[in-house]
Amino acid sequence: MLRVPKCRASLVDPYRAHLRKRRSEDPDVPVKHLFEEIKALGFTGCLNLLHKDINQGRADELLAKLTAACPEMTQLATGVRNFAPPLTPHADNADALTRWIAQVRAADLPHLHAFTRGLDRDIDAVIAGLTLPYRNGPTEGVNTKTKRIARQMHGRAGFTLLRHRILLG
Repeated sequence: MLRVPKCRASLVDPYRAHLRKRRSEDPDVPVKHLFEEIKALGFTGCLNLLHKDINQGRADELLAKLTAACPEMTQLATGVRNFAPPLTPHADNADALTRWIAQVRAADLPHLHAFTRGLDRDIDAVIAGLTLPYRNGPTEGVNTKTKRIARQMHGRAGFTLLRHRILLG
């Protein structure tokens, strides 16, 4: 089976050598100036296309600069990422939650301390939500549908008419 190449041809491709040369000469040259230069050379694309092409690798560079400048950001991002796996219901999530809370407190991340205090206030409900397979999504769906129907009738529906519309629709 043949695979489609990941890099597709772009309108910027014929001007890439010029762009690289200009960026190596002056890394801080504004994209608008580069756009005007290649437009004079015959570029037919738009400024957004050039922005997208030039800024492709910048996200990784920016992340590296931010983490070097502020190591707390790395710890904070790691702490938030480590909280995601226990959000899928599993019996071991209670232990994972207590380990995560201990790690966050040991890392001394004040931004997450308020969150962990909130978790501690109602730890039984949090553990039940992370370990049990039950969800209240269907109930919330019914509530949303009821509110939508009431809004569609501009608040003029009495209980009997609203009940009728819910049961029939």
